[in-house]
Amino acid sequence: MNDTLFIHSQDQLRALAEDVLRYAREAGASDAAVQISEGSGLSVTVRRGDVETIEQNKDKGISVTIYMGRQGAVRRGSASTSDFGQQSLKDTVDAACNIARFTAEDDCAGLPDEDTLEFQPRDLQLCYPWTISAEEAIALAARAEAAAFAVDPRVANSEGASVHAQRSHFVSANTRGFIGGYPYSRHTMSVVPIAGRGGNMQRDSWYSSVRDPAKLAAPEAIGRYAAERALARLNARKLDTRKCPVLFEAPLAAGLLGAFVQAVSGGALYRKSTFLHDSVGSRVFADHIQVAEDPHRPGAVGSAPFDEEGVKTTRRDVVRDGVVQGYFLSTYSARKLGLKTTGNAGGAHNLDITSSRTTAEDDFAGMLRKMGTGLLVTELMGQGVNYVTGDYSRGASGYWVENGVIQYPVEEITIAGNMKSMFEQIVGIGTDTLVRGTRQTGSILIESMTVAGN
Repeated sequence: MNDTLFIHSQDQLRALAEDVLRYAREAGASDAAVQISEGSGLSVTVRRGDVETIEQNKDKGISVTIYMGRQGAVRRGSASTSDFGQQSLKDTVDAACNIARFTAEDDCAGLPDEDTLEFQPRDLQLCYPWTISAEEAIALAARAEAAAFAVDPRVANSEGASVHAQRSHFVSANTRGFIGGYPYSRHTMSVVPIAGRGGNMQRDSWYSSVRDPAKLAAPEAIGRYAAERALARLNARKLDTRKCPVLFEAPLAAGLLGAFVQAVSGGALYRKSTFLHDSVGSRVFADHIQVAEDPHRPGAVGSAPFDEEGVKTTRRDVVRDGVVQGYFLSTYSARKLGLKTTGNAGGAHNLDITSSRTTAEDDFAGMLRKMGTGLLVTELMGQGVNYVTGDYSRGASGYWVENGVIQYPVEEITIAGNMKSMFEQIVGIGTDTLVRGTRQTGSILIESMTVAGN
């Protein structure tokens, strides 16, 4: 890493972390953990050719967690500051200690076990600085929006086009001997065009988000595709209530994978507030479905050599042939369940959901043909997922499909089912693979759901 990218170098952050841990020991802490971070970024938005916003951020912070007592009877307190001065570090440690003294004992609190920590983290190439000026970012956003307007005269308005560039670095350390950190970046370009006029208006959007700016989609491609999506939604109809197959477009299919992760994550599991409690070893998905987690993919958004606690990450099968192989656990949630951390403090890493039945013919058009007659969903509204029961009900819009061909857009409908039966009824996963955050999937076809209209 080029330390000139930041005010503080990695060595300086490490020295600050060691100071905090020393102060914690001097204050009587049994254990302590600290994270120190620094970042800077640029964000611009252009709407109808005019600059709406230009924002530049420079952030830094230190958070410290203090543990007092022995494992099985630990009190915990946390405090944070943005002041890197030595007196501020001492005051922050003292504040965390004072909080810890007045909290209840917790038999699962405490640092990760030493044998779970990553003491030799690998370089996963997660930082690709984008030295872009505000003027250059504005020009890119304007090109994306102009490309959207150029597609069709009916695209005459927009909610804007944006460019964001962010780079950060951090160091984490604890009193078990772990210390590690690295720089990382995330850059995004997006546009939200509006098509039509009066009572017949539709909006849609598209974006590209990566660590390496060289891999961003071209602004013209983003703008054109977003406009085409908005135009395709004009003159939408309503549907009467029916049961039919439902094809989730890839961006929404990533949300289905996210719902599974939430249902098998530590907090929901130890609180028994999930329909997938005690699901390891059980077949939850159709038997052709695989879910793999790979935290060590170079340059990927979801990659990390260790989790937020310093626990080493590993590649693993989360679902094999439809059967759940493991959960997503932090040290605390693992102890609550009598299990071992999976290195997922802070969330899941790069997840791929695939089907062993997928063939070269299962591109997007092929998935429409496989569905035959049914609903293609391209937008969801609301948060209608009950993780206790698995019941699923979301406002939706998309397209009605007959004989594998899109017939017309639809809106003001609701799709409903139960997550467990939806996972079991996955018919196929397309090769139209898309990465959204930490999740990668193609479109997902569900055998049958209830579609409610007017």
